[in-house]
Amino acid sequence: MLEPATAIPLQIGGVSFLYWAVIFFILAIVAAAVGARGVAGVSMEIARIFVLIFLVLAVIALLL
Repeated sequence: MLEPATAIPLQIGGVSFLYWAVIFFILAIVAAAVGARGVAGVSMEIARIFVLIFLVLAVIALLL
């Protein structure tokens, strides 16, 4: 006898992207405070990308 197929939720681990975004945001704030504007800019850009990836994965997870 075959059992009906059950839906398994998609486990991507998007929360880790949010964690790293916060880490890079804090790094950018510290770098800006000590005057390293180049490092601060790069860190903010990386944090922005991680937040966007998190949001995309969150929307995908909510739709599935």
